[in-house]
Amino acid sequence: MDKILLQIAAELKCRPAQVNAAVELLDGGATVPFIARYRKEATDGLDDIQLRELESRLGYLRELEDRRAAVLKSIEEQGKLTPELRAAVEGAPTKQELEDIYLPFKPRRRTKGMIAREAGLEPLADKLFADPTLDPAAEAPAFVNAEGGFADAFAVLDGVRDLLSERWAEDAVLVGKLREWLWEEGLFRSRLMDGKDENNADVAKFRDYFEYDEPIARVPSHRALAVFRGRTQEFLDAKLVLDEELQPGQPSKAEGRIAIHLGWSHAKRPADDLIRKTVSWTWKVKLSLSLERDLFSRLREEAEKVAIKVFAANLRDLLLAAPAGPRVVMGLDPGIRTGVKVAVVDATGKVLDTNTVYPHEPRKDWEGSIHTLGRLCATHGVNLIAIGNGTASRETDKLASDLIKRIQQMAPGTEIQKVVVSEAGASVYSASEYASKELPDLDVSLRGAVSIARRLQDPLAELVKIDPKSIGVGQYQHDVNQSELARSLDAVIEDCVNSVGVDLNTASAPLLSRVSGLSTAVAGSIVRWRDANGAFRNRQQLLDVSGLGAKTFEQSAGFLRIRNGDNPLDQSGVHPETYPVVEQILTTVKKPAGEVMGRSDVIRALKPEAFATEKFGAITVKDILAELEKPARDPRPDFKVARFNDGVEDLKDLQPGMTLEGTVSNVAEFGAFVDLGVHQDGLVHVSQLSNKFVKDAREVVKTGDIVKVRVLEVDLSRKRISLTMKLDAPVPSRGDRSHENTHRPAGRNERAGGGGGYRSAAPAQPAGGSAMAAAFAKLKR
Repeated sequence: MDKILLQIAAELKCRPAQVNAAVELLDGGATVPFIARYRKEATDGLDDIQLRELESRLGYLRELEDRRAAVLKSIEEQGKLTPELRAAVEGAPTKQELEDIYLPFKPRRRTKGMIAREAGLEPLADKLFADPTLDPAAEAPAFVNAEGGFADAFAVLDGVRDLLSERWAEDAVLVGKLREWLWEEGLFRSRLMDGKDENNADVAKFRDYFEYDEPIARVPSHRALAVFRGRTQEFLDAKLVLDEELQPGQPSKAEGRIAIHLGWSHAKRPADDLIRKTVSWTWKVKLSLSLERDLFSRLREEAEKVAIKVFAANLRDLLLAAPAGPRVVMGLDPGIRTGVKVAVVDATGKVLDTNTVYPHEPRKDWEGSIHTLGRLCATHGVNLIAIGNGTASRETDKLASDLIKRIQQMAPGTEIQKVVVSEAGASVYSASEYASKELPDLDVSLRGAVSIARRLQDPLAELVKIDPKSIGVGQYQHDVNQSELARSLDAVIEDCVNSVGVDLNTASAPLLSRVSGLSTAVAGSIVRWRDANGAFRNRQQLLDVSGLGAKTFEQSAGFLRIRNGDNPLDQSGVHPETYPVVEQILTTVKKPAGEVMGRSDVIRALKPEAFATEKFGAITVKDILAELEKPARDPRPDFKVARFNDGVEDLKDLQPGMTLEGTVSNVAEFGAFVDLGVHQDGLVHVSQLSNKFVKDAREVVKTGDIVKVRVLEVDLSRKRISLTMKLDAPVPSRGDRSHENTHRPAGRNERAGGGGGYRSAAPAQPAGGSAMAAAFAKLKR
C-alpha cells in the first residue's frame, strides 16, 4: 500500500500524507464531492479533479498489485521463481509489462516449442546459437527422436526453429523494445476491404480511409475510432506496417532489431542461415500479429480516453449551463403531421396546461395555432418559449416569432423570449418509467414538451432524469468502452449536482439520487417522506427518513438546501457538523444568522484563524465564511439568450462575410459547433477559433457560450456552414478552402507509383466532402 501511495503522490505532485488521507476517506465510504468540499483539512486541499484521478489510479494500481501477487504465486508453484525473476515481477510498472514477464510461465496448451523441448532438442538449439560455426545438418541426426515426433534431421531443425523462436518471442525485454519502437515508427494503415463496393452508401462514409496511412503514435482519436468502426463493419482492412521497401531476401527492420538484441549477425557461418530463418520466423509468425494487436489495443484505449473525456467535458458544460430560473415557460415539441406538442410549466416546473396545435402540413392551421398559443401565454403569463430542435423546428421557430410579434403589437412592452433547445433524450425520458410516475396523467407525446420546457428552466435538474448517453453531446460514444464511459459520465453528473446543491423540498428522485451519499433507494424514501409529511423544515429531519443513517447524513446533508426553513444555515453549503463554529462566529459579532448571511462588510472583517479548532481548522472556517457571505450561491453563469439577426432564419439567408451571434451547441477537439438560429449548426474549425495556435477547442469555448462569428462559406447542397471567430479575418474567395486545412493533421501515402508525400487524413464522410463536411460528419457519429 505504501508503494501505491508513493506512486500516486508522485503522479499527482502532492505529498504522500495527502494521498493517504484521501484513500482512508474513500475506503471509509466518503464520496469525492464530500471529500473535496468538506475534508479539505484532511487532504490539504486536494480538489475534485485530483481526487477523481487519485480514485482511478488507486483502482488500477490495486488491481495491478493483486495480479502481481497471483503471478508470483503461479511462478513459485512451478518452482521457477528466481530472485531476479521476483525482482522483475515486483518492478513491473504496468499490467502490460507484468504480462510480458509472465508470458513464458503462463499455463497454456502444448506448443511446438514445448514439444521440441520435451523431445530433447534444447541442447542442440543452445549449441547452434552459441556456436554458429557448427553445421546444423551434421549436428541434427544425433537428436532424431521418432517417438517424440522428430523422425529426421529436417524435422529436428524445424523443432530447433520453433524452440528458439518461441523463447525469443517470450523475451519480455525484447518484446517491450519492439512494442515501443513500433509505436514510434509504425504506420496505421487502412484500405478498402476486397470485394466491397465503394459506391455503396454505407461503405462510402469511410471513403477517406480507403487508402489511408498515418504514424500510429500521432493518429487523432476520431480517426482511430473511425477506422476501427470501419473494420468492425467489415468495410476496411486495418494493419500496422513499417515504411520500408524490401528487396527479395532482405531482412526487415524489425528482424534487424531482433538480431541486434540477440547479439547475432550473419557472418556466413554454417548455422547462420538457420538462425536468420529463425529470426524471421520469430517476427513474422510469433511477434508481428501479437504486437499489432497490442498496439491497436493501445491506440483504441487512448482514442477512447479522448472520446470519453470530450463527452464528459461537453456533458459538464451542458449540465452547468445557465438556468433560466423560476420563470413560466412554454415548451414546444415540434412535429409536422402529428402536430406541435405544447406544455406550459410554472416557475417550479409544475405542468399548468398542455395542448397540441397543427400549424404545418397537412392541416396548415397557422392562425388557429397562433390563437391557441397566444391564449396560453396570456392565461399563464408565459415569458419564455422553449422550442425543441427536432423535425419541423425551423417552421415552429417561425411560428413562435410570429406569435411574439403579434403579442408585442397587442401589448407593447411585453417581454417574451424564444430559445431553441436540444431535445436530445426527450423522447427517451417521455417513455421512461420515471416519466410515467412523474406525469401519469399526461400522454407520452406531451411529456417531451414538458421536458423541453423544464430543461430551459434548470438544465441540471431535468437532464439528470435521462441516460447521459442519450443527451447527444458525445462522439463515437457507442464505440468506446461502455463501462468506462458510464463511470466517467456518472462522475461528471455527481460532481455537477453537488457543486450546485439540491433543493431538498423540490428535487426529483433522480436528482436526489445524484447527491453525495444518496442511493436511488434512499432518494425514493426522501420523496415518500416528503409526500407523507410535507416539506422538510430542517436538515435534521433527514434522519427520520427510512434508510438514511448517520453516515449517509454526513455525506449528503451539506449538499441539500432547505429554503425558508427553521434554520437559515440550511439554505447554504455550510455542513451541519460545523454549525457550532457558526454559532461561535455569531456570538462574536453579536448578530443572528439572518443578519450576518450575505453581509460582506461583517464577514470580511473576521479572521478564519480566530475560529479554528482542532477538528475544524482555518481552511474549513474560511470556506464557512465564504458560504455565509454568499449563501445559496449558484456557480452557474447568468442566463443569456443569443440575439439572432433579423431576417436570418434559414441557411439560404446566410452570406459569406456576415457577422452573427450564436450559441455554442457542441465542442470537439477539432472545433466548435455554433447554433445561429437557422436550424443547421455552423462549424468554427479549431484553426479559426483564435489568432493564436489552439490545440483543443475547449481552450477557447465551451458548450453554452454565446459567441460572435463571421460566415466564411455556406454549402447549401451539403448543408454546411463554415465560420470563424477571427472577426477581422478575410472572407476566402470562392473555392479557397485554406481556412479549413490549417492545423489539420496529415497522413502518409504509399510510395506506390512514384507517389509518396502526405495526404489529408480527414475523418470518414460522403464522397466529395471537404474538411468542413468531414468535421460535421464526425459529430453525427
